[in-house]
Amino acid sequence: MIGRIAGILNYRTQDHVLIDVRGVGYLVYVSDRTMASLPALGEACALYTELLVREDNLQLFGFLSLQEKEWHRLLISVQGIGAKASMAILGTLGPNGIGRAIALGDWNAVKAAPGVGPKIAQRVVNELKDKAHAVMALGTVTESDPVVERDDDMVVEVTPKPRRAKAAPQAANANAQADALSALGNLGYGPGDAASAVAQAAGETPDSNTATLIREALKLLAPKG
Repeated sequence: MIGRIAGILNYRTQDHVLIDVRGVGYLVYVSDRTMASLPALGEACALYTELLVREDNLQLFGFLSLQEKEWHRLLISVQGIGAKASMAILGTLGPNGIGRAIALGDWNAVKAAPGVGPKIAQRVVNELKDKAHAVMALGTVTESDPVVERDDDMVVEVTPKPRRAKAAPQAANANAQADALSALGNLGYGPGDAASAVAQAAGETPDSNTATLIREALKLLAPKG
């Protein structure tokens, strides 16, 4: 199983890229969001990957974070969702957005992805709602950008230790959601209720830190009346 690719970005097309790893080119399919986040041609890049095995074809799909990869694995487990539809959903919503949509039961958000109809969108939400909290709790742990050195025709990679992505606001919010979920679990709230409350709080206050998300989620979880 090929779980991660790191090397030089050689070329890109509409839905896939080629990454040169020490002279071997790996063709990797990516979502629109991932494509937009990749560096310029000739620069170093790294992607988590999932290998799709068919009788007549092998395809690699690439992801910026383990959270995104795990959502892909869950999405393709739903009947009617193939790799192409999964990448469309992730490209439209991102890993943070799909987690929020499923936790809140918002199948209309899933339906916004190209090629995904209402019945399939509802099936995604219904089948994955009890699993959303586990993937949301991953946050956006990613690999640091690889340092690639050239030695004649050889490419040598030096990879720093994994870190949490901090650059993008969406990544910071996803990490805050993960920490809030953990805190609510420690307080005794069920995974499904906690995920729904954190997702709603994150949707209402997208730039919230962990403390704010916990406070707002607790308000939502408080008994009514």
